[in-house]
Amino acid sequence: MGTVFYRLPHPMRRRIVRIATPTYTLGSVVLVMDEDRTRLLMLKQPPGKRWSLPAGLLNRREQPVEGARRELAEETGIEADPAELAPARPNAVVHTNGRWVDNVFRLVRDPETTEVIVDGHEVWDAGWHPVDALPEMTRATAKLLSHYGLGPLAESDPSEEPPASV
Repeated sequence: MGTVFYRLPHPMRRRIVRIATPTYTLGSVVLVMDEDRTRLLMLKQPPGKRWSLPAGLLNRREQPVEGARRELAEETGIEADPAELAPARPNAVVHTNGRWVDNVFRLVRDPETTEVIVDGHEVWDAGWHPVDALPEMTRATAKLLSHYGLGPLAESDPSEEPPASV
């Protein structure tokens, strides 16, 4: 089979490889927590009623830490230096069913002194929530947080499907 493949014209081989190779969309997520890691900043975004995290897709050739900084500033008004954004462990969470990869970063901020600005269009609301009493969140957020021992799925396997209410 391998010899037949290499006899094909180069453009055809490239096309076959592109069709057969899975592609993933890349994004960045920021876990903004207080110094004691007892409160987490979450966002309510259209069109849903559930909470999520500051996050977004990377632009072409954009480094994950830069995408995290940009999305954080766009969605919350919080400015962060790249050195302040520490890679979370695990740093990358692969969502195989949705075919996307989230690069996850941690940022420490004081909820009492950090001004959060929401625009009312991309983000409807923002709030600091106790990590032991997080609000109803999107499925993707619940799955992602479970990798860090947070949220309603913290005790379950992150690869399992969350309950319908999450």
